[in-house]
Amino acid sequence: MKKMINTSFMYLILALVAGVFYREFTKFNAFSGQTALGIVHTHFFILGVIFFLILTLFIKNFPQILDYKGLNKFYILYNISVILFTIMLLVRGTMEVLGTPLSSAVDASISGIAGISHILLTVSLVYFFVIIKKSIVNHD
Repeated sequence: MKKMINTSFMYLILALVAGVFYREFTKFNAFSGQTALGIVHTHFFILGVIFFLILTLFIKNFPQILDYKGLNKFYILYNISVILFTIMLLVRGTMEVLGTPLSSAVDASISGIAGISHILLTVSLVYFFVIIKKSIVNHD
């Protein structure tokens, strides 16, 4: 449970840093339009902070979740996918703010990696529900 609280706190720090970076980077570059940087902060808060706080509450009320063998696999896959996804948002957003023209190959690469991270995130969330179902629902 302490691991989940620490993870949530790590994402809180990342969310706050992302928010400050977005505000200061766009201000420094006199950018006032929409950019992918604007949603990094929100994604870290929801997918990181709130998700792991909810998971902590699940574990607090149903400690048998910790006995599930696949919990660590879920934890690793979920964190990799969230970090990979937000890195791609940062890359795309930074390029938008700087006005850097992207070749079609680079643009497709960024989109492809973001797509893979979305797939991994989906797989990890489905796996999370499998863990909940096997640990809690079947426990009753």
